[in-house]
Amino acid sequence: MSLNFQDFQKQDIKFDIDKLKDAYQQIIKIKKFDGPQGVSNFGAISLTQIPNDPESIKGHKVRGVFWTKPDSTGKEVVRDEAINEAAYSEFIEDYKNTYFKEVFDILSSRYKLGRVRILLKQPRSTLSWHRDPEPRLHIPIITNPGCHMVIDNVAKHLPADGSVWVTNNTKYHNAFNGGEENRIHLVACVLNYKFN
Repeated sequence: MSLNFQDFQKQDIKFDIDKLKDAYQQIIKIKKFDGPQGVSNFGAISLTQIPNDPESIKGHKVRGVFWTKPDSTGKEVVRDEAINEAAYSEFIEDYKNTYFKEVFDILSSRYKLGRVRILLKQPRSTLSWHRDPEPRLHIPIITNPGCHMVIDNVAKHLPADGSVWVTNNTKYHNAFNGGEENRIHLVACVLNYKFN
């Protein structure tokens, strides 16, 4: 059986990994990771918000709606709040002097983006098996060989080398960090990307 990696699409764009790491260090001096109450091992720092609406990046709006099959019945349930991704067009002022603003400007010229966030996956942890409303753009910033994303039954490690990936998160997937350091990705919702 051959593995199908079509749900992981490397883009023809690359950013400076050292500048990404520096920007991440700048941001975590300004802001701590947020997450929905009661959810450990996941965190987000939003880089964009709904214009003039700082409430748009708090609580469950940090995570957003997804579907999961939480138990042995296999019945799909919806979790969290629906998000108007297209409304998240304002880059947050506090971060405009970081390399992430340049990255955001370049990505925005090529893709219709929703929320843009820095996502944390803590060591030895995993996300639930779930699906999202739209594909996601990933730029790994800090990773290790034990970090993989699984879409359907295909697992792939995305290296932290400045590469940009679009992943088919509309299919059931998860991400796990089997290492002993935090996994940090820049993740953006992509609203105009089609998988074959």
